[in-house]
Amino acid sequence: MLKINRKTDYSVRVMVCLAKQPVGTRLPTQRVQEEMLIPRPFLQRIIANLSKAGLIQTFPGPNGGLELARPASEINLRHIWEAAEGPLNISDCLKAPGECPLDLTCPVRSRWGKLQALIADELEASTLEILALEANQLSSISPSNERSLKAHQLISEISQHK
Repeated sequence: MLKINRKTDYSVRVMVCLAKQPVGTRLPTQRVQEEMLIPRPFLQRIIANLSKAGLIQTFPGPNGGLELARPASEINLRHIWEAAEGPLNISDCLKAPGECPLDLTCPVRSRWGKLQALIADELEASTLEILALEANQLSSISPSNERSLKAHQLISEISQHK
């Protein structure tokens, strides 16, 4: 089953939390943990991965914290995915030509390639800037309007798939 794992989900949460802040704002790790509901042991590993990938900067000390390493408009979901999981690859047969013994004669391989390309396109189109704007808009919705928002989103998703 194709599924976003917990490490990737938490990585996206960290990045969206940072992107929602004004440019140059450092957030204490504790605040990110509390706002994004991420267990501390996971958070430390996620921060290390995101920092190693050049997506965030970490600053030690009492005035330290985390901040984006580049503008939110220059970071997309694929960058975050690959920092957490490595290269996007939905099937071993797509890794390299000749990897699969059925390589050129398999009718499914091209379908996997198309699916992977669609996923890559969507991840690349989803920048942190867009996600932060959406997150800020959603946080302004009161709980009483939450049901109508979910219904609207469901209707919108259904219409897109027709």
